[in-house]
Amino acid sequence: MDTHTVADVMTKQVVYLPAQTTVDEVAEAMRSADIGDVVVTDGPVLAGIVTDRDIVVRAIAVHRDPGRTAVGTIASRDLVMIQQDARIEEAARLMRERSVRRLLVCDADRQLVGVVSLSDLNYR
Repeated sequence: MDTHTVADVMTKQVVYLPAQTTVDEVAEAMRSADIGDVVVTDGPVLAGIVTDRDIVVRAIAVHRDPGRTAVGTIASRDLVMIQQDARIEEAARLMRERSVRRLLVCDADRQLVGVVSLSDLNYR
């Protein structure tokens, strides 16, 4: 049985951007940081997550202007969290049950410490 935890495979670099940031700006931030997701905030509150796939499916493919579309309008609002000490099997189960490809990773105080993606689990 595998004993790897979410902390072993998660991405620790989390990029936060306000909900009013344009899709163009988010795409540039993703490119610069070489990441596939950004956590969207509304003031001090976590408001959602947006992925490179969200940008394509919810903005570009439906002909929304990326220079005028706020990322908050395309972000996934259903934030699914998992503790960093959870086993990777638990992360895979949670992704399956909730039909998501990424989980926000928190510590014991529920502070965000990373993001784990389906590809992180497969890469390990």
